[in-house]
Amino acid sequence: MTDRAGQYLDLFLDMMSAERGAAQNTLEAYQRDLIDYARHLKATGLTVEQIDRNGVQAYLMRLEQQGFAATTQARHLSAIKQFHRFMVAENLRQDDPTAIVPAPKAGQRLPKTLSIEEVDKLFDAAEAAMAVPELSPKAMLKAERNYVLLELLYGTGMRVSELVALLRSAIVRDASMLVVRGKGDKERMVPLNDRAKDALLSYLKKLPPGRFAFPANTKEGYLARQVFARELKQIAIDAGIDPGKISPHILRHAFASHLLERGADLRVVQVLLGHADISTTQIYTHILDERLTQLVEKHHPLAQ
Repeated sequence: MTDRAGQYLDLFLDMMSAERGAAQNTLEAYQRDLIDYARHLKATGLTVEQIDRNGVQAYLMRLEQQGFAATTQARHLSAIKQFHRFMVAENLRQDDPTAIVPAPKAGQRLPKTLSIEEVDKLFDAAEAAMAVPELSPKAMLKAERNYVLLELLYGTGMRVSELVALLRSAIVRDASMLVVRGKGDKERMVPLNDRAKDALLSYLKKLPPGRFAFPANTKEGYLARQVFARELKQIAIDAGIDPGKISPHILRHAFASHLLERGADLRVVQVLLGHADISTTQIYTHILDERLTQLVEKHHPLAQ
């Protein structure tokens, strides 16, 4: 990497850290991808100030020829786009050569999800576990905890890491809202439906005072996400669902998918999921496409 390109990269990474609060692993990923990009430019006799759209596309073609997956190519392009937008914003060049460079096409990989009927079966099994006769107080509290975790996960779309580490102080406005601390230590507000709210408050009343909503005898002081993942698979087995289809992340996908199927705005779902960039949420656009197609077929006069 040339000294000048290295200086620009350092400035870009400082901006991503200071202004956007990018996590350390995100910064390291940007750095790796952009160093590779700069090396390619040097090998072809170009600079970051000179490269045009064709040069960027040539770099992506090189990645494809080297056998990189379309998703990896798209990640490199995302880093390059953000870097060149930064250069324009800082008047380091006048134009953005990536402005009309399309993302590499990948075979459509839709997120795994669950049907509403399968989710209903999970809730039925979790409720049944609390109704088992002659449960010990400890077993009853565990069953209730698992039910509350299920309610919150599907009801809010939180990441499992956010869920298990939920602070009791994060439960605000009479438990109608949660303050969730997500990636990059950023906070967001998520609403609780009445059923999840009632289940959470009932469960918390049975706990001794403490910091976490789901305390456990661990180094962190809260339930390990791997433990919850195992409990969730057992609930799936009890519900007659293949446990291989179930994970906390798949329930998060179900939350987003079911909202969009019922007309939620993609940007609202983005906020609820805690995605910093709308492009991350766009893995669900196939749902919007299906809904728009159905609307046209149903309401357009020439569709009959």
